[in-house]
Amino acid sequence: MINLQIRGENGTIEARAKHGVVWGPELAGLDQSVFPMLGHLLPYADTVFNHRQVSTLLEEVPRLPAGVLTDAFARELIELGQVVLDGQGLYLWFLGD
Repeated sequence: MINLQIRGENGTIEARAKHGVVWGPELAGLDQSVFPMLGHLLPYADTVFNHRQVSTLLEEVPRLPAGVLTDAFARELIELGQVVLDGQGLYLWFLGD
């Protein structure tokens, strides 16, 4: 399971998603040239996106093939990504288990 959080510059957790995403062949098989942000996620490591990277990440979500993310996780990803874009010194963390 990969979970999602927003953290500040000092590492404090500012927000977190209620839903996670299960690592499966759909997510693992994303073409990194088409999905440069989501295509670099790892199942057992953390991945951090800064403000500029979140902009690119949010452009990828509507183009994802069906079944890669649940609707609930996709909604939370977009909502939390927008919080990062609207804030200062915030980072979007994907937490692998």
